[in-house]
Amino acid sequence: MAYYDVDAILTDAQKVPCTFELDVPRLGYLDNNPGHTLHASTRVDLPIWLAEMLAVSNITSSNKPLITLDLPPALTPRVMNALKADAKSVDIRALAQNFYGLGVRILELFEEEEVCDVLMGSWRTRAAEISDHAGNAGQGQRGGGGGAGGDGVEFLRGLDEGERGLFRAQHDSSKAMRVWMGEMKKA
Repeated sequence: MAYYDVDAILTDAQKVPCTFELDVPRLGYLDNNPGHTLHASTRVDLPIWLAEMLAVSNITSSNKPLITLDLPPALTPRVMNALKADAKSVDIRALAQNFYGLGVRILELFEEEEVCDVLMGSWRTRAAEISDHAGNAGQGQRGGGGGAGGDGVEFLRGLDEGERGLFRAQHDSSKAMRVWMGEMKKA
């Protein structure tokens, strides 16, 4: 994680489901039970940065982890199946603002080959669509095809922060290329 990267900070603040494996005194407020013990097998959503620290720490002599992590709702099998079926139709921003960043952080903790393959495949599919929309954005007013109509607008609203950055970079480069080509024709 880059120290000053806002997207990385927001990704680390995403909550993931955890199950406590040990009783922890005076931590009941995490389960809306202030002042009491948080009992083993209690499920709580914690920020990923905290959950990771608690999952890898061994605070007892039994070397039993304090918590076990589960996949977040944004990376459940249901979402993975939807991405496999049609990656362009999934509103990933509604699942997580930094969806692919969350995927990277989770894959650092879990060895999930299928999740990795699905995320890489959906990134490729969506990147091609993003490139198409970004390269044609703004050309609809001049009578040419392109622009983002109907389904394209919905697709663009569902982009996560990384994809929005890709869209901006592609759009700016396409715009600069059109300006350069116009200058070359004049010369």
